[in-house]
Amino acid sequence: MNVIKNICVFCGSSRGSRPEYEAAARELGRAIVRRGYGLVYGGAHVGLMGFVADEVLANGGEATGVIPEILMAKELAHPSLTKLLVVKSMHERKAKMEELSDAFVAMPGGFGTFEEFCEIVTWAQLGLHRKPCGILNVGSYYDALLAQFDHAVEEAFISKSLGEIVQHSPGVEDLLDLLERFEPHNVDKWIDRRTS
Repeated sequence: MNVIKNICVFCGSSRGSRPEYEAAARELGRAIVRRGYGLVYGGAHVGLMGFVADEVLANGGEATGVIPEILMAKELAHPSLTKLLVVKSMHERKAKMEELSDAFVAMPGGFGTFEEFCEIVTWAQLGLHRKPCGILNVGSYYDALLAQFDHAVEEAFISKSLGEIVQHSPGVEDLLDLLERFEPHNVDKWIDRRTS
């Protein structure tokens, strides 16, 4: 059983095209507080990012934002966070978010969300951390990405055990249960060192 004090959420700075994205973001925010977690996220007040943070704060939880200077200059920072850390670069932002967090969740989002989540999964694959990583697959948004992960396993670019690093569920409570129960694998990244 993982002890999760702070959970990092990667998600869109847009609200997306369907109302269920906002509903799921708000539900996740409430669940984070109910379970006694703190939120770590990208620090913005817009889109799904803002909805998660708003819900955490409205329910008495703690929300820590990590935002690079370039986005502070665009006035995207949430004005009411428990703590706002301003860093110099996107790279520093990801490193700080990893340092502060005990688990990671990707909600629907765009290139930034994909990149942040895939990098944190890569760090898990390389053994740089042993923290659970999950996808909240709202409205089947991530079906194609999950199928791509399976395809990479089938084509021997990811070992089967490492393919199980990413937990996923369409439901908030179910996903958080999976993250709490996650047992990291002690598997070498390379499928066969003689051929890779």
